[in-house]
Amino acid sequence: MPIDALREEINRIDLQLIDLIAERQKIAGKIAQIKTNEGLPIHDRKRTHEVLEGAFNAAVEKNINPVFVQKIFELLIEMSEERQRECSGEGNLP
Repeated sequence: MPIDALREEINRIDLQLIDLIAERQKIAGKIAQIKTNEGLPIHDRKRTHEVLEGAFNAAVEKNINPVFVQKIFELLIEMSEERQRECSGEGNLP
């Protein structure tokens, strides 16, 4: 397969990833409403650990670098927490 065709496949996958990240962010906004209503903190250390551990293990199963995958999920969690702060009126406080 020519390199241009492979790059097109990568581009298609990249757009799918962006769509999934956008969907994840919408759900984070909904979670913010629940956390605000129930008086829960934005950062949930236990949940963060669960997500990172799950990502690491899934990466191992797929035979891709789990450390890099875990870093990606750290960014996704950071984005979700920022969205939750925005939705709960906390702005971009740490």
